[in-house]
Amino acid sequence: MPPSPIRVAPEDLDRFARALLAAHAVPEAHAARLSEALLWASLRGVDSHGIARLPRYLELFASGEANREPQMSERILSPSVALIEADHAPGAVAMARAVAVGARIARDQGQGIAWVQVKGMVHAGAIGAYAEAVARQDLIGIVMLAGMPNMAWPGVRGAAVATSPLAIGIPAADAPPFLIDMATAMIALGQIRQYELRGEPLPEGCAVTAEGEPTTDPAKARMPLPLGGIKGAGLSLAFELLTSVLAGSPILAPLHGGAPEAKRHRQNAVLIVLDPACFGPAERFAAAVAETLAAIRGLPRLSGSGVVTVPGDRGAATAAERRAAGIPLPPRLATELEDLAAKAGLPPLPHRG
Repeated sequence: MPPSPIRVAPEDLDRFARALLAAHAVPEAHAARLSEALLWASLRGVDSHGIARLPRYLELFASGEANREPQMSERILSPSVALIEADHAPGAVAMARAVAVGARIARDQGQGIAWVQVKGMVHAGAIGAYAEAVARQDLIGIVMLAGMPNMAWPGVRGAAVATSPLAIGIPAADAPPFLIDMATAMIALGQIRQYELRGEPLPEGCAVTAEGEPTTDPAKARMPLPLGGIKGAGLSLAFELLTSVLAGSPILAPLHGGAPEAKRHRQNAVLIVLDPACFGPAERFAAAVAETLAAIRGLPRLSGSGVVTVPGDRGAATAAERRAAGIPLPPRLATELEDLAAKAGLPPLPHRG
């Protein structure tokens, strides 16, 4: 049986993450954005993109793949289209700026819609955080992302495309937003790491070894399989075309073509922001969304099935439970974090038990 997780209060984990990032010369404002994104994922049960990613971010800063103090720039290409050059900023930093730019263009400048291209950032994390941040402003947010190849393609040896995710956030009256955040893969690479940390086997049919052989051993798994075969792979390729190729920053073609400079880790994204007030009162739309979601939740259930949920419900419920009981960390991860803290001269994590 895997060892019991260690619980840490969210506010303690936030302080710990910010202090550890600051000890590695990350500016306070950027450390805050990064910790906020990691905690959002950990609270909602997206542990593969939560605080478990903190050691990897420190490696990216140390290697120079991620910039501690990026010189980001913003260009307005048309009244509704903007391009953010991220300069290898952590994804949380670049995407926070994209959310602000998208909301400003769509609502504050009265354009109704914004297409914000983000070029050259480093690991955006759980992109549902940015779709939700838009929806919390009574706007509709759609995020798509492309990155380095780490997922199989049917009939191809080795990694071909990225596990590119899609997230959609839609405001609902008097309730958390509708929020769907899904990868184009059967399982995220970070989730494979979580199975390894917990000492559990992978589900059948979700990952393969470096040689392309199916495996349930997370220590041997190197590539997730695309969701729905060619459907998931094709959707990932579409995101590469819309986020990377469109912005003049292709990832896949240079890398597969052997360009040396193409090996540096980077991601590109698109954030689409729509103001529902273009179609009538935003309050009326949010009320209709809530009514639609309630209709789905209230449908007759199959015998033996649990509560009917819609996207966003499970994450919100998990966040409420973890705020009260603490965020669970696998003991191996807690030890890794405490070792990093000790090397930086910081106090250990304050455990709840």
